[in-house]
Amino acid sequence: MPAVGTSHARTIELVYQILCDDVRLEVGNKLSFMGVFQEIHVPEIPFGLPRLAICNHWRGTGDYLSEVRILYPGRQQALAVSTPSRLSLPVHGSNANVTFFLNLHFTQAGEYVVQTLLDSNLFCETILRVERLAPPDEDLPNPLLN
Repeated sequence: MPAVGTSHARTIELVYQILCDDVRLEVGNKLSFMGVFQEIHVPEIPFGLPRLAICNHWRGTGDYLSEVRILYPGRQQALAVSTPSRLSLPVHGSNANVTFFLNLHFTQAGEYVVQTLLDSNLFCETILRVERLAPPDEDLPNPLLN
């Protein structure tokens, strides 16, 4: 993912970002991701999401404060903002930073913006599309019943 207008672009790189239901640390310092998604499709809006995990995997050098925020469509208001956390990368090192959000309430469909900040500066953005599932069309014949 490319950096968005930041002076950190030469010393740190965001290798990947994963949105999922949960992240667990396994034996051997391995991460397990449960319920990975890029979009959310639900039968009704508004709805609650009990848990959202965002894993950012970094490569580079230096010490930073990392923060993640989720903005409503239109970018005027934050749905959730994490507490800044320390991110330390030894010379030519890498590190994963996992942020958990609990009990999020999505009140509208649209494109939510997941922003990652380093030292209070915007580093990157990811779109999280939230859509209502269309109700099944009851007039269409079900091919499984024929």
